[in-house]
Order: sequence, then structure tokens, then C-alpha cells
Amino acid sequence: MKKIIAAVLLVTTVACKKEIKAQEQVVETTEAIKPNSKIKVLNLGVFHMGYTSDATSTEYDESQEKSKQEIKEVNNLIAKFKPTIILVEEEPEHQDELEKSYKAYLDNVNAKTAYEGNEIKLLGFEIGRLTGTKRIYGIDHRIGYNYNQHALAEKLNAEKYFDFMKEMERLESTVDLDVKNVGLKKALSLMNTQEAYDWLININADVLAYVNTENGFEGVDEAAKFYKRNLRMYANMNKIKMDKNDRVLIISGGTHAAFLQGFLSRSYVYELEDISTYLN
Repeated sequence: MKKIIAAVLLVTTVACKKEIKAQEQVVETTEAIKPNSKIKVLNLGVFHMGYTSDATSTEYDESQEKSKQEIKEVNNLIAKFKPTIILVEEEPEHQDELEKSYKAYLDNVNAKTAYEGNEIKLLGFEIGRLTGTKRIYGIDHRIGYNYNQHALAEKLNAEKYFDFMKEMERLESTVDLDVKNVGLKKALSLMNTQEAYDWLININADVLAYVNTENGFEGVDEAAKFYKRNLRMYANMNKIKMDKNDRVLIISGGTHAAFLQGFLSRSYVYELEDISTYLN
């Protein structure tokens, strides 16, 4: 009987030690990810103002006086975030050109750069100049994909796809994102809401989950390419050396911002700031 009791005590002691050690590991992990150790991030989704590798862009005449004032207003508002790092929709392989253009802009705001007329210069460079930001990086990763599977949907008579598209059109009609009608700040405010993010991911990717043959995954395989592109953009961000003292501003197309918002909101490394605090 004494041997049995001793054995039970030994097992119980070992189990308790393991539990204590496990609790200690949990405490250490919690300490490592406490809020004040996270990197602050402001995620700004924009419409493309100039040339883009994406399928769509928006005409925005930045040379008009009204546009200049709108851009100035937005830049001054976002500059209040005081970023130490700015990330833009450019591929890392063009980092040298990006830095060269940024330096030229800082030396002379009227200097011609490789990013004339688009958001990298109009927003990224100017916010960087206003805040004295030294570090700017490109995080884009381009992958071609065909997000228009309408012909296949018609061929398959994919009812769910067409029902889905009707709902997307209805939702789109309820919000005016036309910058010409509502102005730049309002358009960006509306674009950077969870409802808009969901719509952008749905219309650019998830809708293709309803366009597949009986034995194939034609639509979803195309959507997967877009998911892959955005995950790789996030991976490019994670390759950049930064710490809890950094404040990271991301400027990218609305759909990329929508994906990044999801990744960042689930991260134990980053802490998202509310964009509406700055735009509203």
C-alpha cells in the first residue's frame, strides 16, 4: 500500500510541476505580446490615382485647384499619425528607384519622379515630408489573375453567382464612393470601413467561389491567386525590420487594404489604429 501511495504522490508531483511550468510559459507569452509592445499601424486604402498594375484605376486630376486642396487636407490629417515608416504599393525589386524618387521629392517637391500623378507621390511622399519620415518601402507582389469569370458563370448558369452579384450591385448603389461627387476625404472615409472592405474582398475574390464546374475549381483557383498576392504583400511587410517604437503607415489600393486589415487585426505583433480617427 505504501508503494502505491508513493507512486501516486510522485505522479501528482510531476503533473503539478508540468502545470506550473506551462502556466509560466503562458505568462511569458502574454508578457511578450502585451499591447504596449506592439507596433502601431495605420492602414489607409485608396483608389489608384495614376498608373497601376491592377485592373482598375480612377481618373483624378491632381492638377486642379480643388484636388490640390483635397490632397493637402488628407495629407495633413494622416500626418497626425506621425509615421516612422511608410509602406506603399510598389514591388521590393524597385526599392532603389522608390528611395531615389523619395529623396528627390524631399529635396524639391517639384522634382519629377517615377511616381508622377499617383498616390505614392501625392500621398506617401508628401506625408513623409510633413512628418520627417526617413524610411519608405515597397511591399507589393504582383500576380496576374482573371477575376472576371462572368462568361463561365453564364455557361454554367451559376445562379448563386448572379444572386451574389445582384447583392453586390445593390450594396454599391447605397454608397457614393465617387471622389468627384463626395470629395477625397469623404471617399477615403467611406472606403476605409469594414463594410467597404468586405465588399471589396467579395467583389474581387470571394464571388469566384460560386463559379466552378462540377469537377473543377476554375473560379476559386483564380481567387486564390489574389489571396496569395495579398498574403505575400503582408509577408513583405513582415520582412522589414521594425520595433515597438515604430509607427507604420500603409498606403495601398482599397482591396489590398481590406486584406491587410484582416491580417493585421489578427496579429499579435501589430496594433491597428482606427483610420476614422484621422479621416473624420
